[in-house]
Amino acid sequence: MKHIIVTLLLFFTTQLFSQNYNVDLSYFLPENTSYNPQIPTPKSIIGHEIGDWHITHDKLVQYMYEVAEKSNRVSIENRGSTFEGRPLLLLTITSESNHNNIENIRKSHVALTEENSSSINTSEMPIVVYQGFSIHGNEPSGSNASLALVYYLAAAQGTEVDDLLANTVILFDPSYNPDGLQRFANWANIHKNKNINPDPNDREYSEVWPGGRTNHYWFDMNRDWLPVQLPESRARIKTFHDWYPNILTDHHEMGTNSSFFFQPGIPSRTHPLTPQKNQDLTGAIAKFHAKAFNKIGSLYYTEESFDDFYYGKGSTFPDINGAVGILFEQASSRGHAQESDNGILTFPFTIRNQFTAALSTLEAAVSMRKEMLDYQKEFFSNSRKEASKGGAIVFGDEKDASKVFHLAEILERHKIKFYELKHDISTSDKNFKKGFSYVIPKNQKQHRLIKAMFEKRTQFKDSLFYDVSAWTFPLAFNLDYTENVSMTQVGSEVMELKKIKTSIINKSDYAYLMEWHDYYTPKALHKILEKGIRAKVGMKTFSIENKEYDYGTILIPVQNQKITNDELHLFLKEISEENNIKITGVSTGLTKGIDLGSSQFKALDSPKIALIIGDGISPYDAGEIWHLIDQRYDIPITKLDTRSLKRKDLSRYSDIILPNNWGNALDKQSTDKLKEWVKNGGTLIGFKNAGKWFNKNEFLKLKFKSEKDSAQHITFEQKSNYFGAKVIGGAIFNTQIDRSHPITFGYKNATLPIFRNSTLFLVADKESYNNPIRYTKDPLLSGYISQNNLNFLKETVAFRKGKLGKGTVVYFTDNTNFRAFWYGTNKLMMNAIFFGDFM
Repeated sequence: MKHIIVTLLLFFTTQLFSQNYNVDLSYFLPENTSYNPQIPTPKSIIGHEIGDWHITHDKLVQYMYEVAEKSNRVSIENRGSTFEGRPLLLLTITSESNHNNIENIRKSHVALTEENSSSINTSEMPIVVYQGFSIHGNEPSGSNASLALVYYLAAAQGTEVDDLLANTVILFDPSYNPDGLQRFANWANIHKNKNINPDPNDREYSEVWPGGRTNHYWFDMNRDWLPVQLPESRARIKTFHDWYPNILTDHHEMGTNSSFFFQPGIPSRTHPLTPQKNQDLTGAIAKFHAKAFNKIGSLYYTEESFDDFYYGKGSTFPDINGAVGILFEQASSRGHAQESDNGILTFPFTIRNQFTAALSTLEAAVSMRKEMLDYQKEFFSNSRKEASKGGAIVFGDEKDASKVFHLAEILERHKIKFYELKHDISTSDKNFKKGFSYVIPKNQKQHRLIKAMFEKRTQFKDSLFYDVSAWTFPLAFNLDYTENVSMTQVGSEVMELKKIKTSIINKSDYAYLMEWHDYYTPKALHKILEKGIRAKVGMKTFSIENKEYDYGTILIPVQNQKITNDELHLFLKEISEENNIKITGVSTGLTKGIDLGSSQFKALDSPKIALIIGDGISPYDAGEIWHLIDQRYDIPITKLDTRSLKRKDLSRYSDIILPNNWGNALDKQSTDKLKEWVKNGGTLIGFKNAGKWFNKNEFLKLKFKSEKDSAQHITFEQKSNYFGAKVIGGAIFNTQIDRSHPITFGYKNATLPIFRNSTLFLVADKESYNNPIRYTKDPLLSGYISQNNLNFLKETVAFRKGKLGKGTVVYFTDNTNFRAFWYGTNKLMMNAIFFGDFM
């Protein structure tokens, strides 16, 4: 719908923002409505009016439980915990009559997505709406508005609200991000003045690093709806697939000088797999928002920014699942009140706008109920028709069951059916092993979602993207896959996903060998080294006792260990079973290739790892590294703040990681101290912009390609789009790898897909052996890149290693740990940590 709002900005009021710093509950609620006195007001439970203070998550939880206890319209459940142990609440809000029949309503609603749904009569069915708030913790107006909204839905009396609740089941998530919300509320509240000061220079409006936007590990959780790697995401995705709501709302904030945005976004930036009907319905719903905002005199706009392309966002994920996702963006006070281009922007005003949008969504849902339910039926029916051609996708890795398991986990969370591989098969140069591979039939309900997850797309209507332009999951996991397998290869359906169990084949009195292919080998090796057990890494391939061993195989001798042979066997058996990794006992050191006593086996030390964080460092990139090492690999990691690095004893650490940064994170004293540490034998590992810093401060000599823009005639209006099209927002590229180099140990294929969202083009070293990860001549696998940037990227390199004194400097042009689901390149950083000294 191209122009659903004739005038994008409504200028009929000069008082855009109320300058009332303190308001009562009536400020938020509809006029001329009576309320049940048995339902507690927010103030009676949390101790202050909405908007006087920022709601902390503990008080938010307290109020939600109180309302659920007092109201027969509201039930509540705790679906799990955040990393910091806060509950992930879900309220179900509907009429008492619907509550008494809620499971039958749910089953009937899900039936709309199943086969033979055409006969279901939707005329009497309630619509299902999922309303969620403040997935970014420092965008708090949503969660604060949830207080007013849940009170209204529980306490309002009259035919209007009765009709709403009779025809709607509301799945109500008051805080998508409890940890971030709590962090930001504390910040805003501890800096609040008695006399509210809207001066933007006040500390209240400028959080310290990392800010409250993210969760505990500094992830942007509004990018995790599709990968589902975080506990908060897993809870809400389970709810989504248990119900398949018709509308899902996602309440955000944006810059202080903005107004209010609601979708549709920019039409040309909608994903091609999203039906046009979805956008038409979004436009129809937008009319309800416009009417509501006209009534209260708030400015708004639509279709000018944001998009519906990446299916990992809250407002777009529903679009590939038969629903309509709606993004709301409110200008942020970032505290209690702040000056803006539109006057004083108060916190209560931002809350009222969020409340208004949430209520107008429910009004739209009631009015469009049958149309939305019928669209859901139509979406899944058409999806099955598209899938009727049949065929299947097979994915796997004959050397790494763990990565295969974790991709299958994502499929399971999205209710995608997949099956065991009936028997081993080979297609061209790919081998798929039974037990290490799964098959996904295309002909199933989630056909469109499967296509969105597995497709490689390189053609686009638009050259600008709000987020990434590619996320092909088998490439992200670096798995072998093919999309055209016969259904004759399908074995038994996987009803309960389980890890493949492996163990030590036999006890040895000589040595044990562990190949480096499995995802969890770094975790296993760390536990071995921390136990004080001697281990070595093989620099070359060899075969022994009729088995081939690849580069990077770990050797654990039995003799001269601190524990007995029996204790060693039991410990390694435990490690093997815990990590589902095969560890093989051998009876001889004589091999074909390097013998086990060869100097080509290098002794390993247990790494002591530090991560530089703080001002100037990207919290996303730092958090992804912290999460990987702490959560996935169970390795202790010390976080060193940029402000105090110069005062720390760095000699404690063998490896220090410098994430992507803005170039000025470290002062001269810290830089000099870090350089001295490297010269004394440390390994410094840097990512992305760290390369420019390495170059400037003479840690590692690097040469980057630079673009000298040719003069082109563009207007001032075109400037933003012109330069935006030069950005690599996030795409996937192919590299050729040297498998004999320690940085690529554990990779079995000659090529490796890499995610890239920067324009850092590192020129290859003149010595070919120093370029173990090189972009190919035709590198684009999936996503958008301008032709100019693609030409620059060809045959550049993604990795460089150098020496500085006794130490090592390692550099990656790209983020190898992107958003916790880029499993395929996680091992590159771990190789730098464990094997950096041998490169």
